[in-house]
Amino acid sequence: MYKFFLKRAIEFILSLLGLVFLMPIYLVIIVMVRINLGSPIFFKQERPGLNDKVFNIYKFRTMTNEHDNYGNLLPDETRLTKFGRFLRSTSLDELPSLWSVLKGDMSLIGPRPLLVEYLPFFSEKQARRHEVRPGITGWAQVNGRNAISWEEKFELDVWYVDNLSITLDIKIIWLTIIKVLFRDGISPNNKDIMPRFDTLMIEGEDSNEK
Repeated sequence: MYKFFLKRAIEFILSLLGLVFLMPIYLVIIVMVRINLGSPIFFKQERPGLNDKVFNIYKFRTMTNEHDNYGNLLPDETRLTKFGRFLRSTSLDELPSLWSVLKGDMSLIGPRPLLVEYLPFFSEKQARRHEVRPGITGWAQVNGRNAISWEEKFELDVWYVDNLSITLDIKIIWLTIIKVLFRDGISPNNKDIMPRFDTLMIEGEDSNEK
């Protein structure tokens, strides 16, 4: 009953309350993003959600729009600013995702929504992470966040799908608060950006062929 009804009802109420009470912080961040990064204020991108249905995710921008001489965007590591790192490390860049929870595209807790381009690379087991709505935080995020491998993340995501309960969700919320306060597991191997899953898979396939 919790998985199919109560979870959605509880998270709708919590996200609505969060949007109301966090509105002052929301407005301050909007001003700071505008000052530090310019427009647009929000980062928008398509992500796969429940049953692979694609939706638009919204976050506060953390990177500049700098291009090279050929008009190509510079690498993410170059465009990620000190202010952007702060937003990411404190998870404040995720606040706009509360709108997605309110709409029903996301949950407060669930596997993180990844890139649409990753879909063809998931194994049958890994694809089971889409049997529930994606979340702002999740079991993988409180068990290593960006400091663990993609394979470990997917194992944790599928474990969450199989063990979803109100007790587990409460535990994840509590552990998320601790992780954010101590900024634990933010960077993968002392890097600011997690390597792309599809790139690693293609490189792995190339290596196997060699």
